Amino acid sequence: MSHSVGQVAGIARITVRTLHHYDEIGLLVPSARTTAGHRRYTDADLDRLQQILFYRELGFPLEEIAVLLDDPAADPVSHLRRQHHLLTARIDRLTEMAAAVERAMEARRMGINLTPEEKFEVFGDFDPDEYAEEAERRWGDSEQYREAQRRAATYSKEDWKALKREMDEIHGAVADRLAAGDPPDAPAVTALAERHRLFISRFSYECDHQMHRRLGEMYIQDERFTATYEAIRPGLAQYMRDAIVANAARAADAG
Repeated sequence: MSHSVGQVAGIARITVRTLHHYDEIGLLVPSARTTAGHRRYTDADLDRLQQILFYRELGFPLEEIAVLLDDPAADPVSHLRRQHHLLTARIDRLTEMAAAVERAMEARRMGINLTPEEKFEVFGDFDPDEYAEEAERRWGDSEQYREAQRRAATYSKEDWKALKREMDEIHGAVADRLAAGDPPDAPAVTALAERHRLFISRFSYECDHQMHRRLGEMYIQDERFTATYEAIRPGLAQYMRDAIVANAARAADAG
């Protein structure tokens, strides 16, 4: 059985011009021709074409493919074995590259998309990336963490500035209550604690009172968070934690 050049081009999904070129350079010479001179390809020709296309997909130049296929010491099984090895190696490499790209996309999607200069402009000496690993370790499997990361990836520098400004206002107001001598369960203080909780829910993730209490405990247990609050006003970390606990108790009583 033989096939016309058009049929072969359709089967192999290449152009007729490519087949003509392969014929002209002696890479794939059809085994037969019609009386009118038209090319006719046998099944053996199609097997050779398959080998050519395999090697082309692997990046081999046509001249090297011709040498490989015309090697009298190589049989079809040897070619297939070599191609299988090369393809497997390529798949492994492409899989590694795809994983690297996915990691890069995930890092871009999940991170705070600011340059180091912009981070300093927004946060000053406080670097939020220092807390990223700790947050992922504690809450990486939670929906709150995933939601926080999804939202963070959408914020611009101006968004972060506005969020930082609002958070500073809340912290400043709580610090003022501490300086005034108000107990942490005073209505004005618990109202600020509630404002803090709602702020987190609005900009980061849905923060219920239980989660808010866990955050409060972290403020006094993690020295990095403690230092952040103590830099605003000595005693603020403990005061903030106590206000959060009091606010959660108030909400439980009201419920």
